[in-house]
Formats: sequence, structure tokens, C-alpha cells
Amino acid sequence: MNEWLKKLVSSVKELWAKWTIVQKVILFAIVVVAIIALVFLLRFSSKPTAVPLFNVAITDTTVLDNIMFRLATENVDANVNSAGIITVPDASTARRMRALLVREDLVPSDVDPWALFDTERWTTTDFERNVNLQRSITQMVTQHIEALDDVDKANVVLTIPERATFASEQNPTTASVVIYSKPGSDITTNKKKIQGIQKLLLRAVEGLTEENITIADSSGNIINDFEGMEASERVDIIAKEQKLIRQLEMEYRVAILRSLQTTFTSDRVRDLNIKIDMDMSKAQVSGTRYSPIVVKEDNPNTPYDDSEYRDYLPISSETVTRIWTGTGYNPEGPAGVEGQNPPVYSDMSNLYGTSEETGVKQNNVINTEDYQEERSPSIDRVTVSVNIDGEWKLKKDENGNPILNPDGTLQRDYIPVDPVALADATSLVEAAIGYNRNRGDIVTVRNIRYDRSAEHAEEDAKYIREKNQRITILISIACVAAVLLAFMI
Repeated sequence: MNEWLKKLVSSVKELWAKWTIVQKVILFAIVVVAIIALVFLLRFSSKPTAVPLFNVAITDTTVLDNIMFRLATENVDANVNSAGIITVPDASTARRMRALLVREDLVPSDVDPWALFDTERWTTTDFERNVNLQRSITQMVTQHIEALDDVDKANVVLTIPERATFASEQNPTTASVVIYSKPGSDITTNKKKIQGIQKLLLRAVEGLTEENITIADSSGNIINDFEGMEASERVDIIAKEQKLIRQLEMEYRVAILRSLQTTFTSDRVRDLNIKIDMDMSKAQVSGTRYSPIVVKEDNPNTPYDDSEYRDYLPISSETVTRIWTGTGYNPEGPAGVEGQNPPVYSDMSNLYGTSEETGVKQNNVINTEDYQEERSPSIDRVTVSVNIDGEWKLKKDENGNPILNPDGTLQRDYIPVDPVALADATSLVEAAIGYNRNRGDIVTVRNIRYDRSAEHAEEDAKYIREKNQRITILISIACVAAVLLAFMI
């Protein structure tokens, strides 16, 4: 082997020595061109082959811009040529993006995202062609569903019957899909995502209708029962609305109690009922706002506000002058005879004289802003009812000692809440809820006498015990004093 290599090198050297300079330059140029061609070949062969997203061009510029923007949000390196053909880096990305675009209704109705089959590949037998077509469509739909971010695996079963001679004898096309979601995904409960998969199936399978599509989760629960989902959503919405109302009522309750407890104790304010009627419907509200025009901004370096505002600014003015000249007075008598009839009101315009009126017509500009907003929810009415107890005062004699009943219990007087205090409490409640008479708010604050018999019985028993203890102590002291006095005597 070494001898052969040495002979080869020796032969090349002899041949190279015999060549002219032109032959050597030509050989060198051929080698350089070969190396450059090899480099370019390796470079372009290493680049990923672009895959068309759809088999047709997107001619609508608006639709094209929406698709390209959506692809950009998914960080897909997509390109579009002058004809409108969109290309993506690889087939996997193409499948994933087709499924996403179909789910979000971004594919035009005249574009078939599934036109990927070469009819020349199918056999001449109709049965074999239908079987292969069904298998290919099933495989393609499965790949597109599994390309979704929320789907771990999908099991798709399509039933595409042969076309019958009569429409009444045609069996329906059906589709059954089992979705195995990824951990943390909400695809089995997200109505929008489920509808996207359903749209994907409708676009992929000819003759398929919504009622013949069944989508289930890994547990066998049907997840494309949109009527049941809507009913559940309505229940959830009602529950959320009720929760919002209860939360708002609790906030009002806290605000009312905080206001009333500054004047009355918590023990005297027990009954507090709040009812809020809310309108949960959405409404579009539009109008025009008027705001003053800033003539001079406030100088932050001054300790006072030196800004200047005006309701309007004049943009043009016009001086208008009106001059009136009368024609004299017609006495209405015969010629040469002074008239006897006094002038009536209609004749006053004929009195001789001149009048001049001058005024200024000015055009002003005002600051306006048109707005349109959606308001929801809104409070229709707030109803508040508050009961406040009066005060119990112990009856005392002129010496300040409590007056007792014949049974030994304490005598008390009930002092109701003063009407002025009730009016002040009403004002506090109205301020706490943002009282609005125009929407029909109702605030009622009343003096209600609470049953405090159990509380009074406990106080009476405590007073009697303390009184008996004092008597017992006095008797004991008296007995001790008597004993000491007896020993001393």
C-alpha cells in the first residue's frame, strides 16, 4: 500500500513538472470552483426546507395580515411570497398552525387547509381509494389535534360511508374523538377550545355535521355538550352575581355599623337589614363630556395654584349694525285738512325718526369629548332598615340609691331614642351607602324596644347577691365587735 502511494505521488510530481503554466492555472481554477460549489451545496442542503401552510395563495391582504400576525405571536418564522403563499419551517409547525388557525376562524372559507392528498397515489379501486382516503384524513386530523399545546394525545375515529344513490339512503358521516389533555390544561372545560376542535373536524371531513361529532375526555365525559355547558355557565354566572351582591351588602353593612357605633353602642344596633337590587345586564352608554379649556398651566414652583381655565374661547367675532329710518306721519285726513284720528299701533312704524342698533356676533369654541363605554353591573336600588334600641336608666332616690321593687329587683325607666338622634342616624346611613333618591333608595331608621328581661334578671340577681354579701359582712363585723366589747367589759 505504501509503495503504491509513493508511486502515485511520484507520478503526480512528474506530471505536474511537465504541465505548462496555463494548464496549472486551469487545474487550480477547477479545484477552486469545485470547492466553492461543494461549500454552497452543503450550506443550502443544511437549511430546513420550507413547507407551505396552505396549498393555495391568500389574496385577501386583511386575512393575510391577520394570519401572519397570529403566526408571529406563536414565534413561528413564517414567510410569504409575492403570490401570497405562506411557508413555515417544517411540517410539524404547519400542522400545529393549521389547527390553531382553524380553531380561531382565521382561515378563509374558500381555503381548504386539508388539501394535502395527491389523488394520483390512490389505487383505481373505489373501495381501496375510500379506505386510504379515510385513513389519511384520520391520520391528518389526529396529527393536527395532537399539535395543539393543550393536547397530549388524541384518538380519532372517523366513519365516512360510501355515497348512496338516493339522499334518503345516505348514512351520516360521524366523528368520535377522545382527548388526553396535558397536566394543567383546561381544554376539557374551556368551551372556546372545544369549539375550536369541533371546527377543525368540520373543515377536515366533508359531510360532517355538529350533531354527529362526539368529543370526550379521558374519563369518558362528553365535553362538546354545549347546551349543558351553557346551562352550567348560566348557573355559574348567577352564583357569581349573587356572590357579588352579598359582598357588596357586607361592605355596606360594615360601613353602616362603623358610622352608627360612633353614636350608639353595638348592643343597641342589632337589627340591620340590607337589600341591594342590581342590574347585571350589559349596556352601551355613549355621550359627550364637556370640560374647561386650560389657558394657563399651574406653575409647580409657586405655593399656590395659578392655573387658568375657561369654559370657552372666542375664535372669531363680527360687529353688526342695523339702521332704521321712518317715512313720516300720514294724518289720514282730506287734503289740506288736519287729520282727526289718532294713530293706531300699526301706524307707529310710519312715525318719522331714525334708529341705530349695534351688536357683536361672536363664535366660540368649547372643549368636548365623545365617549362610549360599557357599564355593568349597576345598582338599581338600595334598601336599608335599621332598628336602634333606647336606653334603660336605673331609678334612684334623692340620695343616689337604687329604688327597688317590692320583690327586691331594681326599678328602671326606658328612654327612647330622641327623634333628632334618629334623624342624625338616618343621615349617617345615607352617607354610608351613597344614598340616591333618583334610583329609589330607601333608608328606614326606627326606635325598637328590645326585650332585655333576661339581661335585667341577671343584673338584679347580681345586685341582690352583692347586697346580701354587704349585709353579711356588716353582721359579721357587728358580731366581732360585740364579742370584743364583751371581753373588754
